[in-house]
Amino acid sequence: MPLPYLTRDFPGIGGVIKQRAEDFFVQEIPLYDPCGEGEHVYCEIQKVGTTTFQAIDRIAAALRVYPREIGYAGLKDSQAVARQSFSIPGTTPEAVMGLKLPGITILWAIRHGNKLRLGHLAGNRFAVKIRDVQPTDVVKIQPLLPMLEKRGMPNYFGEQRFGNRGDNDLLGAALVRGDSREMLRLLIGNPMPGVDDAQTTAARMAFDRQDLDTAMRIYPRRHGMERQMLARLIKTHRPSGAMWLVDRKLRRLWVSALQSRVFNEVVAKRIDALDTLLQGDLAWKHDSGAVFLVEKPEVEQPRCAAFEVSPTGPLVGYRMTLPEGEPLATEQAQFAAFNLKPADFRRTDGLKVKGARRPLRVQPRDLNLAGGVDEHGAHVTVAFTLPPGSFATVLLREIMKPPEQELPEAAAEEVEEPAAVEE
Repeated sequence: MPLPYLTRDFPGIGGVIKQRAEDFFVQEIPLYDPCGEGEHVYCEIQKVGTTTFQAIDRIAAALRVYPREIGYAGLKDSQAVARQSFSIPGTTPEAVMGLKLPGITILWAIRHGNKLRLGHLAGNRFAVKIRDVQPTDVVKIQPLLPMLEKRGMPNYFGEQRFGNRGDNDLLGAALVRGDSREMLRLLIGNPMPGVDDAQTTAARMAFDRQDLDTAMRIYPRRHGMERQMLARLIKTHRPSGAMWLVDRKLRRLWVSALQSRVFNEVVAKRIDALDTLLQGDLAWKHDSGAVFLVEKPEVEQPRCAAFEVSPTGPLVGYRMTLPEGEPLATEQAQFAAFNLKPADFRRTDGLKVKGARRPLRVQPRDLNLAGGVDEHGAHVTVAFTLPPGSFATVLLREIMKPPEQELPEAAAEEVEEPAAVEE
């Protein structure tokens, strides 16, 4: 079901985003500046049409270092003009500045003592052009800005977290439950006409009717993992054996999607009271990321109104702290909807998923609107700053309010949630 808007009493302006890369600009805000000394070279790059990992691979190959030795603070969308920082060992600032790589421009390079780690950023600054609108539409959405800055925006995970077929969370649930048959059904069967092409749809239909040989024969070769799993299943008749062909990184992605879906549903249930603390809430301190139990909401509510603290929701895992009272009942209802409990995450095909808390809302800052016309036509530009871990598309969704299927997968790599998985 579509997630509810916080600002549903205000009309949106519709429109489209990401018709071209230069319409979507994102820049990391560093957590600290490099000091000028040390064994790592920090650099800021600007990339266009390139994923973060593609940029890392190209830089590593050019400088003859291992890709895994290059540090980064977060992931950035490929279909955008994106600026982000890397740390690179075993090289010099001069060598980094001398790189000439497709889709990548080196903006500066300075030495520092430690490797850049995931999450080492203060936030992200965005400037996004919404097309197929009128410049005067800024008047319609201007009243939204004070509300979003005062109450915050829902801290939903973007729909891109759930994959092109929208079922990464279901795969995660099957994985956590140890249901290999259901995972195979979702991965190899379960056709979605309109999402899958005709040949893939036919192959998935053959699998669903247990005609494995036909499915194997017609499955497109680009679906390499599905074909390998089918071959193993045909040979062994053991669903669990076929599932071991799924690599650990993909399993982690599925579990993360499951956590994200459960969290989104909790936010949706509390959408009208994101800025209200309840007794038993676990509240998030925005200045430190610490969490505390709310025993007297009337005492803590002024801090919530000042956006010093916010209620939290679950990134479910076996070590996640649970709230009490009404907030606990809301979360447990969502666990039950997925037939899950936190203890199920103790051992997930070799992964131990600890879990964490996440604020139900975040505060967009420095919100600005501007209407204009350029060589590509009319647009409304929305500029804003978000803390790490939140999605630009969620804010744009509140402003645009397009039909759900029409909002493109913008900034699919904006952020990467801090790891909640132990190997």
